[in-house]
Amino acid sequence: MNLVRVYQRFRPVQLQNLQFFNRCSHFNRHCSSNAVPRNLPKAVSQRAWERSQEAGTVSYGQPMPATHPHLLQDGDLLPGIRLAEIKARRRALLELTRNYAAANLSRDAKEHLIIIPSASKKYMSDKIPYVFRQNSDFLYLSGCLEPDSVLTLELDGAGNEHCVLYVRPKDSHAELWDGPRTGVELAPEVFGVDRAANVIDLKANLTQYTFAHPSGTIWFDEKACNLDDVRRIVADVGKQNTVRSPAGLVHKLRVIKSPAEVELMRKTCQIASEGINRTMGGSQPGQSEHQLFAKVDFYCRMAGASYLAYPPVVAGGSNATVIHYINNTQIVRDGEMVLMDAGCEYGGYTSDITRTWPINGKFSEPQRMLYQVLQQVQKELLVCLQNKGGETLDQLFDTMCLKIGKYLQEVGLIARSLKGLDLARAAYKFCPHHVSHYLGMDVHDTPQISRSVPLAAGMVCTVEPGIYINRQRKDVPEEFRGLGLRIEDDVLICPDGKIEVLTESCVKDLHQIEALVGSHDC
Repeated sequence: MNLVRVYQRFRPVQLQNLQFFNRCSHFNRHCSSNAVPRNLPKAVSQRAWERSQEAGTVSYGQPMPATHPHLLQDGDLLPGIRLAEIKARRRALLELTRNYAAANLSRDAKEHLIIIPSASKKYMSDKIPYVFRQNSDFLYLSGCLEPDSVLTLELDGAGNEHCVLYVRPKDSHAELWDGPRTGVELAPEVFGVDRAANVIDLKANLTQYTFAHPSGTIWFDEKACNLDDVRRIVADVGKQNTVRSPAGLVHKLRVIKSPAEVELMRKTCQIASEGINRTMGGSQPGQSEHQLFAKVDFYCRMAGASYLAYPPVVAGGSNATVIHYINNTQIVRDGEMVLMDAGCEYGGYTSDITRTWPINGKFSEPQRMLYQVLQQVQKELLVCLQNKGGETLDQLFDTMCLKIGKYLQEVGLIARSLKGLDLARAAYKFCPHHVSHYLGMDVHDTPQISRSVPLAAGMVCTVEPGIYINRQRKDVPEEFRGLGLRIEDDVLICPDGKIEVLTESCVKDLHQIEALVGSHDC
């Protein structure tokens, strides 16, 4: 018997039966636990839960306190983030929208529909997916980790608010391959929305909205949307309505971290700091950049991180002069330094740290001289935050250029005759990148927020001066050519002009680094 032919003949019939079965029966649902959840949605009673266990009907598309008590506590929708906070974010966005419209739009602009799409699944090759990562704005406002979903927030002319989450329906065949879905029925209680609907109903509902509210404003960020169907739907229904991007308003909320978010930032920074420390401790000449990459990845994951927050830079020797070097394929030889730029993601929040160290545990004199300059510059920049020269990230960048220029003059790498703007330009040739960016759910977080706005309590940013001297430069002594260094820490802006260095535990003192490197086998 040819089993392939049997499969090909049987599968269309099987799929038709499954689709019919999905429409007509609840008995194909997957049960994730036999225990009664501690945080059972109100819509599911004790007896209903017991019946669902018998029929195999209750499952969720993401971890819940009942199914993953090691990750979430009662009341949490995401690790460390309670459902109440997610709902408060949605209310805050609608309030921002109302205030923005009153100040910047016409008097008639009182009806608004905000459309926030999720991410979609992406594939590296046929049927082989990349690790799924949710769209940050969608996750921030919905708490939903499932792909191919859409959140809509409506503000009507009377000031009433309405929230709908469009999700994939239950589908036993799809869930057999890809795991459970929360589904339309459970989504309102799980995600705290007014209503849930099948995502295929989005077009009909948006069309109905535009006819009923021809003067309504639609808020949709087309550039950030990777759901092609949603982009086409909004383009079609938005022809008779004004369409604006909500990204600036969402990022205005996201840039200020709540107490719960601050705790997650502390955790992700602590994990990455320890991971880099352990990687330094096990460093020795002859290791490859790839091996060092593997070590920091391993240590972060074993401490609870989901994965590294970005492809890390692990640059030995002159590779460190390539700012975004991520090949990580070379052997690090005795006498060379390693520049490692790595961070991790924990609970949806990211860290971003850079450390530079000698692979043999001993700085050479040129290496030591540049490292001491860089360490002093970073120390002074941390003091500048929220003060003169560091009230904004752009001001901090200008301050960095002048400070690097000043200290490189003292060690003879920049002419002493240069001053002011000329000195800053000379220093920029040694560090041609910004000194800081915002940090949070994304590594380069809230890009809609200008780096020229005043720093405020609750913001998290990096402070990352560097010095890079490629081998082709002829305007510096030969012993400095091919050296690249960067020191980067993550900083929480606190009230009253204070700061908290979230990555303080990641070793950066020159003498402590020399004592740590190679101190243990890994």
